[in-house]
Amino acid sequence: MNLNPSLSWVNLMDGVDGWLIMEKEAIHPNGAVTYAPYTPAVVVGRDVYLSGQINIDVDENIVAQTEGTLAKIDGLLADAGASKHDLVFVQVLLKSMEFYAPMNEVYEQWLEGVAIKPARAAFAVDALPRDALVEIVCRAVKPE
Repeated sequence: MNLNPSLSWVNLMDGVDGWLIMEKEAIHPNGAVTYAPYTPAVVVGRDVYLSGQINIDVDENIVAQTEGTLAKIDGLLADAGASKHDLVFVQVLLKSMEFYAPMNEVYEQWLEGVAIKPARAAFAVDALPRDALVEIVCRAVKPE
């Protein structure tokens, strides 16, 4: 079967022929740098999936890297027609748990004004791409 790579098959549980074709849209901001073969964000229906975002264009400082990463997330969400108010899940990867408190302070300020904060997981990993101190992965659901 030859499928259009911009389409995705989604199984329906209501029995209407069992399948529905939903468009899958890639979000590639102008000038965005990727460090591997991936798409920065993908939209399927109302769901927005963001790849792990890092910002290594700043000093090796967890506060600056967190602020830069969250700014990239704001931009990707906007390009996808969403905002941080639409986030449902966030995963934070840290190079060390010593960075948890300062990252969390920046994250908390960033979410100020968001009525329902997204579910979140945060943990330390052995290493991150490009020797980043923090990487953040998100999922949002756009409003109807």
